[in-house]
Amino acid sequence: MRVILSDPRASFADVFTDIETGRLLLRPPHEADRQAMVDIHTDPRTNRFHPDPPDVRQASEMFTGWLAHWAEHGFGYLAVTEPGGTEVIGVCGVRTRDFHGEKVLNLGYRFRPSAWGKGYAVEAGSAVLEWCTHEQPSLPVLASVNVDNKPSLRVAERLGFTEYTEEVYEGALSRHYRR
Repeated sequence: MRVILSDPRASFADVFTDIETGRLLLRPPHEADRQAMVDIHTDPRTNRFHPDPPDVRQASEMFTGWLAHWAEHGFGYLAVTEPGGTEVIGVCGVRTRDFHGEKVLNLGYRFRPSAWGKGYAVEAGSAVLEWCTHEQPSLPVLASVNVDNKPSLRVAERLGFTEYTEEVYEGALSRHYRR
């Protein structure tokens, strides 16, 4: 799906409908979310399975890339908050990716340690996958997880993914799941 805006002053974030679950709000990221996203992605606890974790500059560049993906495609990684809350507690969403010559949607999820153990990754991931089914049905969804990251492996499996292949990805042996 490609969204065309008739009003040049509008942004793709204005077109995308926020996703609400029982306990979460998933919305397009805004520039004001940059620091929260950098904090989440540079926290050593969220990177314990990442062989080369991003520093502040790299995490900020990642966030810039996410905003660019939104501008080009009209969807992407979403900021996750609790309804009525202002603190970004995580990120979950999909963005396009080339995987072995095939265009796929890459499911990503990462939460602040204070949000761990509450089932938020599965809840947010389920909502994003439902969105994919309705809005991007022709593209397969992949999730790539470091094989040592048991909590994230469990999330992928609880989301209904099945193992597709294992290979080195971003410097670590990773299991690629497909849905």
